[in-house]
Amino acid sequence: MQRLTDFVSRAGRVAFWPALVFALVMAVLPKPPTLPIDDLGDKFAHMLAFFTLSLLAGVGWPKASLLRAALWLSAVGAGIEVVQLVPFLHRDSDWRDWVADSAAIVVAMVPVLGFRWLTALGSDSAKA
Repeated sequence: MQRLTDFVSRAGRVAFWPALVFALVMAVLPKPPTLPIDDLGDKFAHMLAFFTLSLLAGVGWPKASLLRAALWLSAVGAGIEVVQLVPFLHRDSDWRDWVADSAAIVVAMVPVLGFRWLTALGSDSAKA
């Protein structure tokens, strides 16, 4: 079990950084490419991005504070909205996008807590 959780944590750390870069680039491109999820709406895209980032951060750094991770990711979402205020980007800044980001972060903490609970169970049984 420990090898599996170590692998999942390592994969989460490795995947987090490209996912973060992708989210940031897509957020500041003046004319981002069309994606299949665009039909589901802007809020869905925000929530999917921040749910994914939260999940990757939560499993990637299993000993890190979930509150601290959630606050940092929420700050990233707020920062994106501030950057989108720059006129030459031709993007729309909307505080509701930040609310959607933050809601997705909170929802993502549920499976992260489950992963951490299973990880703790596995390490306790390995010690016994």
